Amino acid sequence: MLDQLLQFDHQMFLGINQGLANPLFDAIMPLLRNKYFWSPLYLFLIIFLIKNYKKNGLICILFLLLTFAMADFFSASLIKPVAERLRPCNEPGFNNEIRLLVSCGRGFSFPSSHACNHFAIAMFLIVVFYKRWRPLLPAGLLWAFSISFAQVYVGVHFPVDVIAGGLLGCMIGYVTGTIFLTTYMQKTWSTGS
Repeated sequence: MLDQLLQFDHQMFLGINQGLANPLFDAIMPLLRNKYFWSPLYLFLIIFLIKNYKKNGLICILFLLLTFAMADFFSASLIKPVAERLRPCNEPGFNNEIRLLVSCGRGFSFPSSHACNHFAIAMFLIVVFYKRWRPLLPAGLLWAFSISFAQVYVGVHFPVDVIAGGLLGCMIGYVTGTIFLTTYMQKTWSTGS
């Protein structure tokens, strides 16, 4: 069963990494997974929260940082060293079949920390702001999905890595978002006052 799952994972990887290859994606996907590319969004979020929510906005930023730290810790420090799954670009006998568009990295692959971190942030924001801005649900999930998809496209993660990372991130974001709401006045975040 595990062998079949791994074989299916390899086939899905090749379908994305090679089957969807095109010049537009080759230009965009490395940017989507670059940590500096999203800096303007993070800066906007910080300014928005402080401007609109003052002290509570600062507390929300602290919870966002806690969410990110927990997601990164669970994925990179707890699970990856136990799973020890090689990245596609490091897997012997497979690495010569892939299109690698960025530096491979030396760390392990399962789960994807990029996917975990970004889905955690997205889910936290969805939980906190959904009642006020319902379009945040598809926008947040699409944002996290695009970053995760890019990880596969550029050749550094298998699809199962990003799926597992995304699910873990969603759980972490949901928990921290729920704790934030129950601790810090759900009415404030629902009404925006």
